Amino acid sequence: MADIIALIVIAAIVAAAVAYMVKAKKSGAKCIGCPAGGSCPSGGKMPKKHLDGRVIGRKTMRISGMHCQHCAVAVTQALNQIDGVRAEVDPVKGRANIAFDRQIDEDILKSAVEKAGYHVTGIS
Repeated sequence: MADIIALIVIAAIVAAAVAYMVKAKKSGAKCIGCPAGGSCPSGGKMPKKHLDGRVIGRKTMRISGMHCQHCAVAVTQALNQIDGVRAEVDPVKGRANIAFDRQIDEDILKSAVEKAGYHVTGIS
């Protein structure tokens, strides 16, 4: 009897999840489960940003909450809006490789990523 109840509960949860995903896709969500609620920017190719001066340093930022290429584009855009910063983001590895041509405070980098809806777990 307990097994049957467990199966019914699991089936209900799976059905609810499928219904949520179908509804989200029909309403135009580009990706399901991202912190931006599916309204993240398109997954098109990002043009590579060029820095004004020579690269004086590099950092690797570990980021949680990225689930797809749309999320990576959102993080890339957030970081690349900072003057003197060029970022390349890998959502699979959960990190951003950042190059900069001037001194940039880590709090500025972290703030940009968190405003985009993601969590910075470390910078090295």
